[in-house]
Amino acid sequence: MARALIVGCGCRGRELGTELLARGWQVKGTSRRREGLAPIEAAGIDAAEADPERPGTILELSGDVAVVVWLLGSARGDADSIAAIHGPRLERLLEKLVDSPVRGFAYETAGSAPGDLLDGGRAIVEAAAGRWHIPVAFLEEEREVRGWAARAGRGVASLLGG
Repeated sequence: MARALIVGCGCRGRELGTELLARGWQVKGTSRRREGLAPIEAAGIDAAEADPERPGTILELSGDVAVVVWLLGSARGDADSIAAIHGPRLERLLEKLVDSPVRGFAYETAGSAPGDLLDGGRAIVEAAAGRWHIPVAFLEEEREVRGWAARAGRGVASLLGG
């Protein structure tokens, strides 16, 4: 059974998680705050508290997953935090994932984060894919578009050949 970790499992993360569950995947979703865990669990997704600004908290959860989904294109926080999760924190995480069971990485390139940060994050993911041969997918579509979760689910599944 395929397993995914959705980092940033808010409303849209739960929508994607539900789509993956329907495809037979096991799904774990993260929230930075304890109060965000109950809605994740209510969607039938395993919930875990983790902060993308602290890559170690994500790595602790990645030991049994095949795909990590970095669904943070519309993450909220101060400008420095948002820049970090699409920059140096993302880069550090990818460096560590190469030594884990993770076999694919999906990065959200659309959202309310400044375009230059999302473009920079994409470049980091592309460089990691080239350097370590990590299969990657880019979730480029705005989430408000009807059918987003089904198309994103296909993109995530494609990382494992499905």
